[in-house]
Amino acid sequence: MRILVVEDDRRLAELLGRGLVGEGYAVDMAHDGPRGLELALQNEYDVLVLDVMLPRLNGLRLCAQLRQEGVWTPVLMLTAKDGEYDQAEGLDTGADDYVTKPFSFVALAARLRALIRRGRPERPSVIRIGDLEIDPAGRHCRRGGREMALTAREFAVLEYLASRKGQTVSKCEVLEHVWDDRFDGDVNIVEVYISALRRKLDTPFQRRSIRTVRGAGYRLDAGEGTPP
Repeated sequence: MRILVVEDDRRLAELLGRGLVGEGYAVDMAHDGPRGLELALQNEYDVLVLDVMLPRLNGLRLCAQLRQEGVWTPVLMLTAKDGEYDQAEGLDTGADDYVTKPFSFVALAARLRALIRRGRPERPSVIRIGDLEIDPAGRHCRRGGREMALTAREFAVLEYLASRKGQTVSKCEVLEHVWDDRFDGDVNIVEVYISALRRKLDTPFQRRSIRTVRGAGYRLDAGEGTPP
């Protein structure tokens, strides 16, 4: 089994590498983001260990770039940050696990074994509806090859509609899947985001992708015709 460790603290990297070699792994080392990216793109690894605070290209951007390049090797993020938002950011960029410093090598090795057993995940499918493309993993949306700039909430609403493409989805269903259970505002907030998506995805392209089904909700389809 071959592991790439990208860690700018050379002493920690050496200790970690020595321990992993002792566990029977082949270990490659890099001490900055660009070199780590180069090695990860050139070689086949069973798992990647990325420090977040890397020079020149941080671990979050490195992980995101690898995912954009189609590299789906399991990634364990290694960082001194332990806030839940920092962990969420790491996982949202495509990482598979997250360990904070200082850490137990025994626990780290166990997490690596679990990632290796799980294996390389398949890339989540890009959802295509006519000339509209939604990439849930990369958090990208394109229409006719043109990148669409969406807010996180707009993307979440669109992603849910796309997962139910061709089906009518009620406002309540959108709320349940996109907002958390602490939301106690007006259900019509969904209309605000639907309108925003139409302005960005439909009107400039003379499409009707997001259709209102009177009394029932909304339906996302190929969007031929003039805008609503």
